[in-house]
Amino acid sequence: MISPLTLNLDSVHLSDEQFYQICQSNRELRIERTPQGELIIMTPVGGESGNREADMIADLVFWNRQTRLGYTFSSSTTFKLPNGADRSPDSAWVRRDRWEALTPEQRRKFPPIAPDFIIELRSATDRIEPLRSKMREYLDAGVQLGWLINPQQQQVEIYRVGAEVEVRDLPTELSGEDCLPGFSLNLSLYPVEFELEN
Repeated sequence: MISPLTLNLDSVHLSDEQFYQICQSNRELRIERTPQGELIIMTPVGGESGNREADMIADLVFWNRQTRLGYTFSSSTTFKLPNGADRSPDSAWVRRDRWEALTPEQRRKFPPIAPDFIIELRSATDRIEPLRSKMREYLDAGVQLGWLINPQQQQVEIYRVGAEVEVRDLPTELSGEDCLPGFSLNLSLYPVEFELEN
């Protein structure tokens, strides 16, 4: 298992523009920045994780096209969070009014906004505790609802503002609740994809 590479940049303080340029010059890499300024270079996901991610994004896109309530984003989108971190959830959604309040320049680069909703899908190379920490960071930044899907332990963790984390066993059906009215993700539709990864 190859873990993400973390670069400690204590003596180097990258500006937002410098970080953006590093990412643009290395488009084949998925790079995040922690609130402490560390760069995390993510490993590419395998076929099973990539397929699961695409299925979930497709479900979210289909719901959003019907409701037209907001905008959907893939894992290639980096969001600049209020705490200084730059994060790329596996899937994200932002309410229409919030997204359209950003300037064209803000939308073109790394949007300075916390999504309203995010999905993180644990891949075979991810350790669970850093993902849980990232989910708490998302909530602190303003995310209203988040799902951490963990095929290795056949569970999903549901993160909500002001509430304890709810843990459910897979397969299950997840509701978008008030954040994504009418949206649901039925994880029982993909039983093969959610088998334990080696």
